[in-house]
Amino acid sequence: MAKVDNAVMIVAGTSSRFAPLSYEHPKGLTRVRGEVLIERQISQLRAAGIRDIYLVVGYMGDRFSYLQKKFGVHILENSQYAHRNNHGSIYAAREVLGNSYVCCGDNYFASNPFEPEVAESYYATVFAQGPTQEWCVYTDKEDVINRVEIGGRDAWYMLGHTYWDRDFSRTFLDILERVYDLPETRDKLWEGIYADHLDKLSMKRRCYPDGTIFEFDTLDELREFDPSYWEDSRSVILKDAAAQLGCQERELTRLRALRGSTNAAEGFSFCWQGKHYYYNYQERIVREG
Repeated sequence: MAKVDNAVMIVAGTSSRFAPLSYEHPKGLTRVRGEVLIERQISQLRAAGIRDIYLVVGYMGDRFSYLQKKFGVHILENSQYAHRNNHGSIYAAREVLGNSYVCCGDNYFASNPFEPEVAESYYATVFAQGPTQEWCVYTDKEDVINRVEIGGRDAWYMLGHTYWDRDFSRTFLDILERVYDLPETRDKLWEGIYADHLDKLSMKRRCYPDGTIFEFDTLDELREFDPSYWEDSRSVILKDAAAQLGCQERELTRLRALRGSTNAAEGFSFCWQGKHYYYNYQERIVREG
């Protein structure tokens, strides 16, 4: 067992699928069941004795600055968040990674998964009954991950936090330095880089029961977990869309982000009374289509 040095929480991305809320504020600052997602996770890390916490920010990064005073966390800036996938946040934290938790700052953990000491690197996983399009992992008899596939059936898949021991951090960062400037790296998740080098990066699977780790990709998913969002989305934009249609927020469902030609958030589509509509952020107009 080794003492955990610190935690690196990645909150740099735009989370565009979480439309329209993520257009108004970073997803990690969403209040769920009365608690701000990132604040809940910081508190869980602190409860486990982990005092040294780094937030890697990018999109609306200034919104997280209050956490420095409130919790004493450190802020690292990922200036490449709009141009690179999440490996850019790992690169931004390269000077502090050692025996480190590497977390997504907008996950919700029903119970505290963090510990002050950890034996070896692992990725949290949950089980999918039936087909899934998530990143599925397969292991050897020692539970070391030896295969990663996108999509599968009746499989364990990546969800939640990871722990990197010092050897894993050192090896991964060496690999990242080598591949960072390759054109094909730009759009890769750090998990994709890891999956490309399983022979050099030893990481175990840690299995968690259903109902332990939650991720909300869309407002519809959040509504299922926190029903208060059916009546009040906390979104000025969604309230405007409902007002234009003369209906209640709860009637607007199946929300999906829309991107423009530059891949920037342009608006979102949704369903109301069996018809499809879309809302443009700049025009602030609802149209059927």
